[in-house]
Amino acid sequence: MEQTPDKKNDNFQKDGKEQFNRSIGLISNFALGFTYLSPLTAVYSLFALAVTLAGPPAVWWILIVACGQLLVALVFGEVASQYPITGGLYPWARRLWGKKYAWIAAWIYLWALVVTITSIAEYTSTFVESLFHYGQTPATMLLTSVLLLLLMMAVNMSGTKNLARVAKIGFWCEIVSVIALGIYLLIFHRSQPFSVIFDSMGVLAQDGSYSTAFMSAALMGLFMFFGFEACGNVAEEVQNPSKKIPVAMILSIVFGAISAIISVMGYLLASPNLVSIVNGKTSDPIPAILNEALGETGATIFIIVAIVAMLSCILSLQAALSRLIFSFSRDRMLPGSEWMSKISKNGVPDNAMVVSCLLPVIICIWVYFQPDNLSRITAFAVIGIYISFQMVVLAALRQRLKGWKPAGEWTIGGWGVIVNVLALAYGLCGIWLLAQPADSSDFIDRWTVLFGLAIVVGSGLIYMFLTRPFGRSAAPENDAIAYANKLNMGQDN
Repeated sequence: MEQTPDKKNDNFQKDGKEQFNRSIGLISNFALGFTYLSPLTAVYSLFALAVTLAGPPAVWWILIVACGQLLVALVFGEVASQYPITGGLYPWARRLWGKKYAWIAAWIYLWALVVTITSIAEYTSTFVESLFHYGQTPATMLLTSVLLLLLMMAVNMSGTKNLARVAKIGFWCEIVSVIALGIYLLIFHRSQPFSVIFDSMGVLAQDGSYSTAFMSAALMGLFMFFGFEACGNVAEEVQNPSKKIPVAMILSIVFGAISAIISVMGYLLASPNLVSIVNGKTSDPIPAILNEALGETGATIFIIVAIVAMLSCILSLQAALSRLIFSFSRDRMLPGSEWMSKISKNGVPDNAMVVSCLLPVIICIWVYFQPDNLSRITAFAVIGIYISFQMVVLAALRQRLKGWKPAGEWTIGGWGVIVNVLALAYGLCGIWLLAQPADSSDFIDRWTVLFGLAIVVGSGLIYMFLTRPFGRSAAPENDAIAYANKLNMGQDN
């Protein structure tokens, strides 16, 4: 049965004997969310594409999306504070709406996480190849990606304390590789005026409009600002989670935005030939900028730091996915639930962790045979996560309109309804942007994101109606108002 938080003793009441160790403090929880968010990965992966699509003003998408996702984080913070339960989105959706609704929200989120892990592993393998110069082929990409996934699984299985330690190391690597490097480039290698961030440099969309071109560059921001929810995925391993998880989520977004802005500004203003990047003539500009600014040795050091940061990102993603699978399995929602809901002597759901590693490995093998599909599945991952996020936001708004007043130790008080409405509006706009057809003459390529989404949602609905997994557990559902009243009565006593 799903665990129920006891506000007085900060423990979890449940039928079985399995339990997590509370070894994660505020800083470690924040580091976990920040390394999952990983500004480094998003900037390196999408800097060239965004600048090509919209010119230097593409940097503004970082602030736009950060503000929007901050609204979402405020909603999540209130829910997580009332329900500090492992699994994050799944138990939140279940308690806010119901088991069927939670099933499909978590199903979409689960596969989006699997694909995100695959993408980050594949991107990291390109850095590893750059470091060791062994030649980048589909076979070496596959082998490197699988080894990285297995290595991070081993670290995860060694215990939550090691997860927290590596997350902190990854955090500092992110700080060095995005903030420190960005400041260094701005101070010592600036070649462009600051006003360049307002200069589109003649970029226009096919319809002759700059606004369309600017909207097309939204992916850089949208891809960057998720991961903060991982702070809540490990709720039962966090000390005083009702207070600390919301704060850790907010810190992840604020520091993510600051570091990303500094990093992108550094690359933009340090580029001696920015026009060639905007025109697409320099397809991979960041290595060129780094070699120019740091020299060969400095660029190599950056690659090492970047690899550590990306590995920490994979580690955080695996931890989030394994806790989601564990939470799903604890409510007997998946085949093999009894096996996947076990916790090891290290306080880790080892079997769920194995599945969290195996599923991305399978997709890595698919990418080996279809290498062009990496960008496609990455695009699906982003829209899948945004949809699952907004299902929780919508469920929270539904409860508020029915009279729910969040009763956790962290709330935003009377601003709740306004923030919730704005968060939903922002999320729907983000989903609309992500669902836009790609610039391709091939029908499948144009609509690949929606095709992928339809497959995941369709398979989830079919499985749900054929096997009725939601009927296997008596765990609480749709009890936000009743549970809030119970907590408030406890406070009065």
